[in-house]
Amino acid sequence: MTQEVRVRYAPSPTGHLHIGGARTALFNYLFARHHHGKFIVRIEDTDIERNVEGGEQSQLENLKWLGIEYDESVDKDGGYGPYRQTERLHIYRQYTNELLEKGYAYKCFCTPEELEQEREAQKAAGIAAPQYSGKCRHLTPEQVQQLESEGKPYTIRLKVPEGKVYEFEDMVRGRVSFESKDIGDWVIVKANGIPTYNFAVVIDDHLMKITHVFRGEEHLSNTPKQLMVYEYFGWKPPKYAHLTLIVNENRKKLSKRDESIIQFVSQYKELGYLPEAMFNFFALLGWSPEGEEEIFTKEELIRMFDVSRLSKSPSMFDKQKLTWMNNQYIKKLDLDRLVELSLPHLIRAGRLPEQMTDEQKQWARDLIALYQEQMSYGAEIVELSELFFKQEIEYDEEAKAVLAGEQVPNVLKAFYEQMEQLATFDSDHIKAAIKAVQKETGQKGKNLFMPIRVAVTGQTHGPELPEAIRLLGKEAVLSRLVKFIR
Repeated sequence: MTQEVRVRYAPSPTGHLHIGGARTALFNYLFARHHHGKFIVRIEDTDIERNVEGGEQSQLENLKWLGIEYDESVDKDGGYGPYRQTERLHIYRQYTNELLEKGYAYKCFCTPEELEQEREAQKAAGIAAPQYSGKCRHLTPEQVQQLESEGKPYTIRLKVPEGKVYEFEDMVRGRVSFESKDIGDWVIVKANGIPTYNFAVVIDDHLMKITHVFRGEEHLSNTPKQLMVYEYFGWKPPKYAHLTLIVNENRKKLSKRDESIIQFVSQYKELGYLPEAMFNFFALLGWSPEGEEEIFTKEELIRMFDVSRLSKSPSMFDKQKLTWMNNQYIKKLDLDRLVELSLPHLIRAGRLPEQMTDEQKQWARDLIALYQEQMSYGAEIVELSELFFKQEIEYDEEAKAVLAGEQVPNVLKAFYEQMEQLATFDSDHIKAAIKAVQKETGQKGKNLFMPIRVAVTGQTHGPELPEAIRLLGKEAVLSRLVKFIR
């Protein structure tokens, strides 16, 4: 591409970074980096009533956490600012006046009540998609002046051309077309002077030299309105890619009210998911590389990203795949980082004190290391390591079945005696003690290990047994074994 690629992610600060927004931002980012272009984050904050405190900060912080680094934004001026729409109102005003002067737009004095009556009348007449009648389009300059002098509030509407077809080549869907007769004259500036999304976005994209727009398919119907504005100003529109929906496991559109799926990036961060795993997972939500491999570094994804491989079908948010993928990353993680990820959850759950001695810190580190292979996310350590913090163990039916074996009393009695005599309570000596029990009782394999595991941990499956016994400590192990000694 000869022209520098410039793409943007333009969230509104009406909420925190949602998984749908994160996916959109990521595809823009991958495309920009693949083509050595620029990725811009612009804040569309004109819906002032719905803006939430901390919404903008959450968007930017969570993008950075995911590893989606932007080149320009409110905190990184690239010469195309301001990057907040509320700071660009003077710019929109200038272009609104130009459209009014050229006769491409007009002032509409219809009240909300009149517009509602018009809509209801059209519905009653069997019109499925009511649209504005355009009656204020025909007001004379004198009538407009009179209404303004009376202090009547007004919106500004764009004159939709008659008998026109708007066509564009979508990078995901191919050729898409809309007829102007299906779109009534629409509002470009609200009565409070704030521009509407479809008007402001065109001005911003043009002035910021945006070349490609990746966005959700819900924006597809906005495209013809935006193309009208480009045409009236004589500007070249960007290339569009409308990304398919993200659906849940029931193939229903992902809704923010869907409680079966965690919806916000900050929640995954708090649970102890890894940003590089989330980056990898989001990249495969609606895009697929060649081959069967699914684990990629950021650099590999940037190199491979090809718009021709964007999916035309909805993308399923597979929770199991995400936890599997995060587990793959955790397995390879440096232990220091895993401790950093997991330890706060043990402290928050009251399992460990905030202020720890060096010995306690080392014990916690060893405990976390014990579960590195099993852990899917940081918070899971609380549930996984529960057996180390219980005073009493409750044995389920499977555990009771193991403990009912005829060899069990002999195995546990021999093991108790070995533990009692053990001077050095470490993994190697515990391993040797189990070997001694094998020799003494003649039991091996499951008949040897399962009764010891179940009696000491209450579980039929779990981490490496000698290390688990060491971390439980001699006193706890003996107190759990003694009840089985007859």
